Amino acid sequence: MDDAATKRRAMVERQIAARGVADRAVLDAMEAVPREAFVPDHLQELAYDDTPLPIGQGQTISQPYIVARMAEALDLGDHAERVLEVGAGCGYAAAVLSRIAREVVTIERVERLADLARENLKRAGITNVTVICGDGTRGCPDHAPFDGITVAAGGPAVPKSLREQLKVGGRLVIPVGSARRLQTLKRITRTPDDDFVEENLGGVQFVPLLGEEGWADED
Repeated sequence: MDDAATKRRAMVERQIAARGVADRAVLDAMEAVPREAFVPDHLQELAYDDTPLPIGQGQTISQPYIVARMAEALDLGDHAERVLEVGAGCGYAAAVLSRIAREVVTIERVERLADLARENLKRAGITNVTVICGDGTRGCPDHAPFDGITVAAGGPAVPKSLREQLKVGGRLVIPVGSARRLQTLKRITRTPDDDFVEENLGGVQFVPLLGEEGWADED
């Protein structure tokens, strides 16, 4: 086993499984995806530390535990067809989801990061992820409905567009809070009677979710 693979296994055992993530598909995906392929070259030695890392444009790659926790919260099971990720960043979380779902659509509002995600995913040999540059708060109606939607940024409320693009039984995992950088992680499940059940999964800190149904851009 090469050094990177050894570090990935240790990451999964010590940072993820030891902290309560138990979904075997998620653990296997985290062990399979080379995180070092998604971080800047000068940060390669930190790729398997339990921390977010800068990827440019004021954004970060989420810490491994958070990626795994959100993937597990989607509870995709063995037959997930299509998943939407809002906030592609460098493409890492989409790469993890690509090992669990048949198809992943990921949206990134910053064009340079969307290009970076495409390059990273291509270099990693991942072919079942579509990267779109646009306003993630509006979802992706052309590819809906989704078995699961995950949002890698915190909004002031749950975007209506994302709720509406869930399949019946599908789950939306999103940080929500009245402060731009302090949120509660919520899971919203669409029920057969077209209602939504909301669960509180605890406190988190994400960058702000910018867009029509999120925070206004302060720039």
